[in-house]
Amino acid sequence: MFTPNRFTYRSLEKIAQYYCRSRRWQSTSTEAHPAGGHLPSLSTSNFLKPTRESSLRTPGIRWVDEDTGHMRDIVSGRETRKMNMYQAIRDAMSIALTKDDTAVIFGEDVAFGGVFRCTMGLAEEFGRERVFNTPLTEQGIAGFGIGLASMGQTAIAEIQFADYIFPAFDQIVNEAAKFRFRSSGQFNAGKLTIRCPSMAVGHGGHYHSQSPEGFFMGASGIKVVIPRSPIQAKGLLLASIRDPNPVIFMEPKILYRSSVEQVPIDDYELPISRAETLIPGSDLTLLSWGTPVYHCESAVHMLSNTPDSLAPFVPSSLRSAKVELIDLRTILPWDVEAVTESVKRTGRLVIVHEAGRTGGVGAEISAEIQKRCFLKLSAPVKLVTGWDTPVPMQFEKFYMPDALRILDAVVETFGGVLRRLFVICT
Repeated sequence: MFTPNRFTYRSLEKIAQYYCRSRRWQSTSTEAHPAGGHLPSLSTSNFLKPTRESSLRTPGIRWVDEDTGHMRDIVSGRETRKMNMYQAIRDAMSIALTKDDTAVIFGEDVAFGGVFRCTMGLAEEFGRERVFNTPLTEQGIAGFGIGLASMGQTAIAEIQFADYIFPAFDQIVNEAAKFRFRSSGQFNAGKLTIRCPSMAVGHGGHYHSQSPEGFFMGASGIKVVIPRSPIQAKGLLLASIRDPNPVIFMEPKILYRSSVEQVPIDDYELPISRAETLIPGSDLTLLSWGTPVYHCESAVHMLSNTPDSLAPFVPSSLRSAKVELIDLRTILPWDVEAVTESVKRTGRLVIVHEAGRTGGVGAEISAEIQKRCFLKLSAPVKLVTGWDTPVPMQFEKFYMPDALRILDAVVETFGGVLRRLFVICT
């Protein structure tokens, strides 16, 4: 840990020079480098909001009034702009830097825009004292952020890939998560947000496609958030930055450029620790977060509109089943009440995530739901996950849960098939 007083006094003096810099950099004015991954199913997704009207009426959206800083629900006169996820994340950080004079962004290469260009242009707009590079040391980045946050500044740190968050694991779970607890509430590191690109792009392999959210499930004192779209990313990131607890914000990297929708340009937040029901249903609950949400959408569509090639394996009696799809959004602490209420109505639960099965988030949710909904369950909770191996470079697409594996699990939960669809079809 560094000496916080020396840094704080020096940096606050320099940050004061930027107090009046309120002009936000145009998020869509700069071209991003290719991400190297694409998710074709997003082009037909009903979860992305292509119009201003649907965007401004996003469930749970709360507007932060420009003048008073209070939340308002007025939508008249507000505008939107077409953005992908990396642009929406950049826009959120621009707002945070504009409105919070103590906010700083730091990490490996962030002054140059970062690997995925989420911080592009911010150093030029707000100055190198507020947006700056760090050495290649994840534990140093996390420790530096804890020190900043403990002195009252807003620290927005970037771990270049979620796969590299493990060297910072001790700082996060033993320092940031316990800071308030060990001081009996006298001190905290609640103004720390750690961003990290997560999940797979199809060819990242064992060092660039991991989903490490499950490793933090036992770290009481932090929050873990994973968005699914540009609107969600901007609102959840602003809420994370302003949350009084340390937050790990994991961004599905394949969605950086694949997901595009109309995003409100004003300051708004979306609720943390609140799941969102994307498709209402009464026969089965399908739960996921991040990229697999769109695979779940495809699976639900395939169930109700079964292609001829799969017709022999999907009983016609199941094609009218009403599947309820929920995006968990916050992994820690997750919305127990929303999931429990859904499963008590439907009697069935299928959980989908990219991380491996053993010790994963799905296993924790499954155990809690089995306890709370045991007498209401018509079938055991089903998990569709990555395999318990490192992510294979050449066979990454077979590692990730796709629509066929999800459809197979849904149909099997109803007791409708004797053979696995994904084995037959591959």
